[in-house]
Amino acid sequence: MDRGLKGKVVLITGGGGGIARGIERAFAAEGTKFILTDLFPGGMAEAKEELEREFGAEVFTYLANGSVESEVKEAVDAGAAHFGGQIDVLINNAQASASGLTLIEHTEEDFDLAVRSGLYATFFYMKHCYPYLKKTAGSVINFASGAGIGGNPGQSSYAAAKEGIRGMSRVAASEWGEDDINVNIVCPLVMTKILEEWRDNNPEMYEKNIKGIPLGRFGDAEKDVGRVCVFLASDDASFVTGDTIIVQGGSGMKP
Repeated sequence: MDRGLKGKVVLITGGGGGIARGIERAFAAEGTKFILTDLFPGGMAEAKEELEREFGAEVFTYLANGSVESEVKEAVDAGAAHFGGQIDVLINNAQASASGLTLIEHTEEDFDLAVRSGLYATFFYMKHCYPYLKKTAGSVINFASGAGIGGNPGQSSYAAAKEGIRGMSRVAASEWGEDDINVNIVCPLVMTKILEEWRDNNPEMYEKNIKGIPLGRFGDAEKDVGRVCVFLASDDASFVTGDTIIVQGGSGMKP
């Protein structure tokens, strides 16, 4: 099925991470081009090589700290310039946090890490991508989490950052609707290397979280999360905005 995405430019933050890699493959299958940003070069270089080799995709990469506005602006403008001033889809995926710590174990630095890398980075990328998205009547897909919706133990700072992203996204959906920019939120639950490490280090918290998943398993980054993102960025979802989609255990649910 043609989703109308061929030739469109997709900017993905945290482009070298586990969830991002699956999302990138889902979009690459639709014939898109990519701007990938990340704080670390290794995973992003691997993603670029994979997308070019397996899909023949055009990929522009840029190292940037999402919590620093000047670096975000440089990354966005450089990526847009590479593709002739074009950005069609923004996916805010990057996030760091001190997961596994109870609320009272958190330090101010732990809390700042989650808010700066998630909420602030999402704000900065939305702000500086807006002029380009307005020109293309583009789409924004921000990542929140069931951790905030369900109140997962051991994820207070992470949940706070993600709920902030949800609130900001809904406001942006209202403000940017007149520009034909749709803004939606995806709450993914995917087994990645980082999540495997968290599971091994926090087995009791993991068991509490897995019990809240209807299918009793985590989703797949490409088949579950990636395909949901493709739909939200496609012509089929041009009238969908301000919604939260929970991709949990392979099932899509909207609260």
